[in-house]
Amino acid sequence: MNVFKKINLLALVGLLTFASCNKKAEEKEDNKAQAYIKDVKQEYAPDKRVALFDVEATQANDAYILKGESNLPDAVSVLKEKLNAEGISFTDSIQLLPTTDLEGKTNGLIKISVANLRGEGKHSAELVTQATMGTPVKILKNNEGWSLIQTPDGYISWVDYGGVIGLTDAEFEDWKAADKIIYLNPYGKSFEKADLKSQPVSDLVAGDILEVLSDQNGFYEVKYPDGQKAFVDKVEAMGYSDWVASVDQSGEDLVATAKKLMGLPYLWGGTSPKGVDCSGFTKTVYFLNGMVIPRDASQQVHTGKLIDSTKNFENLVPGDLLFFGRKATDSTGERIIHVGMWIGDQKFIHSMGNVHISTMDTTSADFDEYNYNRYLRTKRINNQEGKGLLYLAKKDIFMAKKDSTSVKE
Repeated sequence: MNVFKKINLLALVGLLTFASCNKKAEEKEDNKAQAYIKDVKQEYAPDKRVALFDVEATQANDAYILKGESNLPDAVSVLKEKLNAEGISFTDSIQLLPTTDLEGKTNGLIKISVANLRGEGKHSAELVTQATMGTPVKILKNNEGWSLIQTPDGYISWVDYGGVIGLTDAEFEDWKAADKIIYLNPYGKSFEKADLKSQPVSDLVAGDILEVLSDQNGFYEVKYPDGQKAFVDKVEAMGYSDWVASVDQSGEDLVATAKKLMGLPYLWGGTSPKGVDCSGFTKTVYFLNGMVIPRDASQQVHTGKLIDSTKNFENLVPGDLLFFGRKATDSTGERIIHVGMWIGDQKFIHSMGNVHISTMDTTSADFDEYNYNRYLRTKRINNQEGKGLLYLAKKDIFMAKKDSTSVKE
């Protein structure tokens, strides 16, 4: 090929590429349906961690094909209403979750001590959070050995089949109606017999919830979500109904729980005694005191009551959450990247490297200058109401309603 032909060919390729890109850009600009999809998503699913609205519109002649999936039927209905109101023709091919092939088993229970929940349905995907045994979840769909689930705090993630069991509504109601225990030691084991020297059945961590069948020789006989049976030392557990009636998120109890986890290693995505990230630590501490709070620091900061934003720590009480990060500028928004819990005496406890205590006392030899300099604000979630804050004594997710009506609100 001579040089002139080569130049002409490259020019033609460039022209075709330019024309193709321009055509795609024009199609994108002319896609009226996409604008409505964006508006509905912003209204109903601004946080993809807790709401799924993965929808797009492709043009087909004078109409659109709506594709994707969502677990928000109201959002899909609103989208279709908006398109109809504007006279925009479309074909609805949106998959609503849960999928019909689940055959009614849309309820799930975590069946191992700690299940790792990931951003995608594969073991190499990012660990985004964890769930402990007995946690009820909504199963949205199954795919090649993985289930897409939603936890009680709303978090959407993937768990492999070894971590969850699916239940019908009737099976789930039977489980909720059963008596249960909650395991309270940071970690331990269950056994084949009512004997600490017998064969272990599995490991357990604080927060695991199991059905209780009987009481034998200082042990609870328990049943796992998958039907397996074992014995748990009564010293290390408590009847769930008694426990939920006894916890009240007092500052003293929150601090005591937090200190039991001292030295726990930092684990990105961790929310259990097997490892915690910063928000996973505060979430775990509050859960073990009867309260479900949002998963991430950037979600936790939007709950509760503002106590301080000027480094005036005089009004803080144990249990308050301190948030750290980067302040907003003219060109960038605020970024919350860390959270810890106030324990009093100018100190807070947090997971950073490991769970440890730091001080805001500028005169102290171990003053935490790094976190002091990136401190943003303190919020109080204890005894507060609002979206994302769930008190188990008021809206129990582990027991049937008849078992929690006797608990004072």
